[in-house]
Amino acid sequence: MLQQVNVAIAALLVLALLLVSSSNASVFASRSFVSLTYNIQLVEEEVDALLKWKSSLINQNHSLLSSWKVNSTASTTSPCKWYGINCNREGSVDEVNIAGLGLQGTLHKFNFSSFSNFVSLDLSSNELFGTIPSRISILSKLTHLDLSFNKLSGHIPPEIASLTSLLYLDLSQNQISGSIPREIGNLYSLTDARFYINNLSGPMPSSICNLTNLTSISFYENQISGVIPRDIGRLSSLTFLELSTNSLSGSIPASLTNLTSLDTLYLYNNQLSGIIPRDIGRLRSLIGSDMSTNNLSGSLPASLTNLIRLDDLSLNQNQLSGIIPRDIGRLRFLTTFDLSRNNINGSIPTSICRLASLAWLSVYGNQLTGTIPRDIGRLRSLTILQLFQNQLTGSIPASVGNLRNLTRLSLFQNQLTGSLPIKINNLTQLKVLDFAENKLSGYLPQHVCQSGVLQEFLAGYNYFTGSIPRSLRNCTSLRVLGVENNNLLDNITEAFHVYPHLFRLNVAFNMFYGELSKNWGDCQNLTAISFTWNNISGKIPSEIGKLKSLSALYLTSNNLVGEIPEELFKLSSLIYLSVCNNQLSGKLSSAVGMLSSLQDLDLSRNMFSGPIPKQLGECSKLLSLNLNSNNFNGNIPPQIGNLDSLQILLDLSYNELSGELPSALGKLSKLINLNVSHNKLFGSIPSSFDQMLSLTTVNISYNQLNGPLPNIKAFKDASIDAFKNNKGLCSNNFRGLKPCNSPVVIGKKEPKHNKLVLIILLPLFGSLFLLFILLAILFRLRQISVRNMALGNQPGVTNTGRNLFSICNYDGRIVFEDIIEATEDFNAKYCIGTGGYGSVYKAGLSTGQVVAVKKLHVSGEDSEIFDIKSFESEIHALTEIRHRNIVKLFGFCCNLERKISFLVYEFVERGSLKNVLCDGEQAVGFDWIKRLRFIRGTANALAYMHHDCVPAIVHRDISSNNILLDSEYEAHVSDFGTARILKPDSSNWTSLAGTYGYVAPELAFTLKVTEKCDVYSFGVIILEVLMGRHPSEIIKLLSQILHSSLSSSNVGQNIRLGDILDQRIGAPPAAVQNEIMCTVKVGFSCLHANPLTRPTMEEVSAELSRSAQNNTSLPKSFETITLAYLLML
Repeated sequence: MLQQVNVAIAALLVLALLLVSSSNASVFASRSFVSLTYNIQLVEEEVDALLKWKSSLINQNHSLLSSWKVNSTASTTSPCKWYGINCNREGSVDEVNIAGLGLQGTLHKFNFSSFSNFVSLDLSSNELFGTIPSRISILSKLTHLDLSFNKLSGHIPPEIASLTSLLYLDLSQNQISGSIPREIGNLYSLTDARFYINNLSGPMPSSICNLTNLTSISFYENQISGVIPRDIGRLSSLTFLELSTNSLSGSIPASLTNLTSLDTLYLYNNQLSGIIPRDIGRLRSLIGSDMSTNNLSGSLPASLTNLIRLDDLSLNQNQLSGIIPRDIGRLRFLTTFDLSRNNINGSIPTSICRLASLAWLSVYGNQLTGTIPRDIGRLRSLTILQLFQNQLTGSIPASVGNLRNLTRLSLFQNQLTGSLPIKINNLTQLKVLDFAENKLSGYLPQHVCQSGVLQEFLAGYNYFTGSIPRSLRNCTSLRVLGVENNNLLDNITEAFHVYPHLFRLNVAFNMFYGELSKNWGDCQNLTAISFTWNNISGKIPSEIGKLKSLSALYLTSNNLVGEIPEELFKLSSLIYLSVCNNQLSGKLSSAVGMLSSLQDLDLSRNMFSGPIPKQLGECSKLLSLNLNSNNFNGNIPPQIGNLDSLQILLDLSYNELSGELPSALGKLSKLINLNVSHNKLFGSIPSSFDQMLSLTTVNISYNQLNGPLPNIKAFKDASIDAFKNNKGLCSNNFRGLKPCNSPVVIGKKEPKHNKLVLIILLPLFGSLFLLFILLAILFRLRQISVRNMALGNQPGVTNTGRNLFSICNYDGRIVFEDIIEATEDFNAKYCIGTGGYGSVYKAGLSTGQVVAVKKLHVSGEDSEIFDIKSFESEIHALTEIRHRNIVKLFGFCCNLERKISFLVYEFVERGSLKNVLCDGEQAVGFDWIKRLRFIRGTANALAYMHHDCVPAIVHRDISSNNILLDSEYEAHVSDFGTARILKPDSSNWTSLAGTYGYVAPELAFTLKVTEKCDVYSFGVIILEVLMGRHPSEIIKLLSQILHSSLSSSNVGQNIRLGDILDQRIGAPPAAVQNEIMCTVKVGFSCLHANPLTRPTMEEVSAELSRSAQNNTSLPKSFETITLAYLLML
């Protein structure tokens, strides 16, 4: 029985266990069913979201997205095998990577809420556009987001800060704008952030310094402004920092040196200032560092040499000073070292020769002195060596020949001497070899192009002798060849051959002889040729007419004969053509009118004959036309008056021209210099000449002209020499001529009907005059009323839209209106001078102050490219200039809608030097002591501009029109910087700088404006002040004496110094004779044809000061001193 009970109990227990087990299984099954149902719903939702987004794409049928479709045979569709999709273990989408498919569309149809398991989203390298939806913040598990290389725009949504799991964020290479949201500082997990190449603006948020896990951050090529956050040093894990090509300002934070893991630091192309942190040497992991193109100053920290892993050190285009650290040789892994365009001084340290890995060494554009290190040849990995534009001396080391990997060797504009090392012929990989503008001598390298890869060979402005190396003759790879201003002697016919890639050739100022080869016509890429000042004979080959790209042809001062080939007139790209000072003859072809691009034509000092072709009037871009000293005859064609661009010069002097002056010449409103002297012109000067307000110099002497002179400044200011030997000129404003109401000029007899005419006309004119006065008063009252209304409606700001009003210490808008009123909207009666960049007006302000206002010539074309920001910064820089001999610039006014732009200067009483020298009374008051003081003051001003201003200011247009005199005859240089403001890119083929008669000779070919151009112009000024007139004859004489190819030992021997001085103020007293002699000698040194042999303005200023304090007696009697004697001193 007991056994039965036990069995029953056991059975009950088994039954109970079965019941419990069945119950648990049921619960588990129920839960699994619910989970499975949820996952199916989630996957279906993800599938639906992906397909809907795909359908919104413009190119939804992309072949790689063909797998994105519903499976019609299965009950459910899984996206896990679709292209670019990855799923987790539950089958839910956690990664989408469809980069590089070129997909076109937006993200607006992407339902981010359907993807709760997303950890990675990569849509990079497509063509997606539109904005980044703020709904993206719902992807809370996202660790990787890459939307780079698309066309996304709009702002970065602040909601992106909700993605707190994010490790990698890449929005680079889009069109995203606006500021970086400060909320980005909440992405504490972020390790890599990339925002480069967008349109982001505003400052870097300081909250970015909270992202202490960041290892890489890149913001380059945006418009980010403000300062680098001060606490950037908190990003202790950072290895890569790229902030280049933005508008960052301020200094580099000292805390940056705490980033000891940093291996890449790129800050280039910003506006950073201040010093390089002295502890930068703590960044011992640094490999690449580029801080170029900023405004960094101070010296290079000595700790730089602790960065022993450094591969790239680029600090070019800053304002760094001091020396190169002596231990720079410790950086043994350095491959790039660029310190160019700074103010570094001292010598190149010899330790630099230990940088065996160095491939790029560039320290040009500094103030380095001393010699090139003797062991420079140890840098056998070097491919680029650029030491140009320094003050290096000594010879080129022979070890340079060991640098067999060099492709570029640039040593120009130094003071290197001696001959070239023979081993330079070993540099067979050279593409650029440039040692121009030094003091090198001997022969050119004989085997410089033996590998046939040389592209640029520049050896100009040295003392090389001998012939052109035969390896250069056969160097067909050449693109630029320049050997100008040397003493080379060779047959031009045989020295050169055919260069299919050559685009610039300059062999000027040598002793080449022979005839020009027809082969030049096969150099089809030539754009510029200069054979100036050689002994070349024969005819101009017609084959040059095949050079369709030619823009400049200079054949000046040779022995060429024959006519200009007709083929040359088909060169529609030709801008500069000069054949002056040859023996060319024949008639000038009417085909000259086909030169549609021509800006400068100089045919002077030849033997051309016949009439001037009227087709010259079709060369509508001409700026300068010089036909003097030929045998042209007939009338001056009136079509010349159609050359409305003619500005620099019209010189028809010393010909056989006859007839009357065409009235059409009066249309040349921009013309500055006119010379028609020494012809056979007759009749009166047309009244249309009164419109030539830009004219500053004029010469009509030695003709048969009569009648009144035009009533314009150029004729009033000219000397009597400009009018002498004519038939019957008169003027009521010029003392040297008879007045026009003189009985000699006007007959005594009057027609009887004159009285009747007067009786009729006087009352009529009186009535008209009263009516005119009444209308003028009414107009003036209306003008004042309108302006008051306009001013009443304007907000009190000084800069609205594109209208700029900025006058230091004044309300710019009030001054603008005050000047308009004071000059009666720039009425000609207030004009006191006209130049190439504008007209100057005298304006009396309502405050009682008198100012000079230069109204700028801004054409429609100029106004379209007018850079307001650049204009403002230039002006504000110039207003900071302070020097007693420089005219103070108060500021500027600019209203582009009204096309009015002008500069406001202090008013200087006596006006320009030209005015004073042309005014007999003022010239007499301008005695020798005042003249010498004037010269010293001008020199001091230019020395200040060249050597004390940072950056240096090159005036570009020193002339007697641009130096003013105050009541005490003190010098005041004006118009400084005007060219740079208006034409910041004017160092090119199509721009001319300076005033005719003052321009340095090298500009005729290179158009490269430097400080030495100002030095030349100052040399002209010295002679002009002492002679009382422009020294053109003396300058021509000097060029003959100084030019090495002419042995004119007797030239200048009989011209005494005293004879060329201004006779109006008498002989100079003994007390200043020595100073005058020294000053003339300085002037001669400034006028050297080779700019390298001219002194600097600092040297000129110092020499003039010494001569003023030197009381030593003359070496010989002042009356016996000749020009030749001064040149030999």
